[in-house]
Amino acid sequence: MQTEGRRESDNVEDRRGSASGGKKMAVGGGLGVLIVAVLALLTGGDPSQLLALLGSQITQGGGAAAAGEGAPYQESAAEAELARFTKVVLADTEDVWNQLFREALGKQYQEPKLVLFADQVQSACGFQSAAVGPFYCPGDANVYIDLSFFDELARRHGAAGDFAQAYVIAHEVGHHVQNLLGYSDQVHQQRSRVSETEANRLSVRLELQADFLAGVWAHHTQKQKRVLEPGDLDEALNAAGQIGDDTLQRKAQGRVAPDLFTHGTSKQRIRWFKLGFDTGDVSLRDELFTKPYEQL
Repeated sequence: MQTEGRRESDNVEDRRGSASGGKKMAVGGGLGVLIVAVLALLTGGDPSQLLALLGSQITQGGGAAAAGEGAPYQESAAEAELARFTKVVLADTEDVWNQLFREALGKQYQEPKLVLFADQVQSACGFQSAAVGPFYCPGDANVYIDLSFFDELARRHGAAGDFAQAYVIAHEVGHHVQNLLGYSDQVHQQRSRVSETEANRLSVRLELQADFLAGVWAHHTQKQKRVLEPGDLDEALNAAGQIGDDTLQRKAQGRVAPDLFTHGTSKQRIRWFKLGFDTGDVSLRDELFTKPYEQL
């Protein structure tokens, strides 16, 4: 993906090197949350309890971090370049969604803030460790990313490449779009009234819609700016495939438990991102909630 000399978003807050106190449990949409949830479910645990425990352990052990609060973060040259790349991708999402909200949705887009953090962070959704991965918090409309996640994405999950990283950012911004359009609240309300299996299926629909919206962003970014390079699309599709529920479950325990899916299979994630990329048609987003679940 071509990023040299391109606009960087100003909607970025760098909290690396700072620390903050604990709060309530987090809401996340990223790969780290998915991995924690899969591991908890496979061992018969409650993923929300595991995430809360992670936050509690960090809070209890946060004295050293708090003592260094305010100290400047010493980033490497590679981290500086990755932060710049992240700001360029965020700027691209702003350009695309401002236009689509105005022209296709008849609304005004409210740009999210992206928070860079290292190891741990305080959000309106709670005190979180990097273990949850990138996440979106509807309480403060912020996207949170520890840049070290991208190394883990490449090294542990075989999803290397700058457009794989862009896909992750665009997916989290997709959750912001969902929040603005009311899908997040609708799903939250519906989940409280149905069985665990049906609640998980609602989560799958929401996550696949975020993948679709990431694909819509990629389509319009390429249409507007012609910045994709050979192999970029393959990088994003590979990333989507590597973080499917079935793939992660198979790696973790050698078998698949469909009732425990919360993000969708590898095939589904690839399909919906590619549909967004191929069509760029944001109106197709409702199909995620009108199609029978088996047809997703």
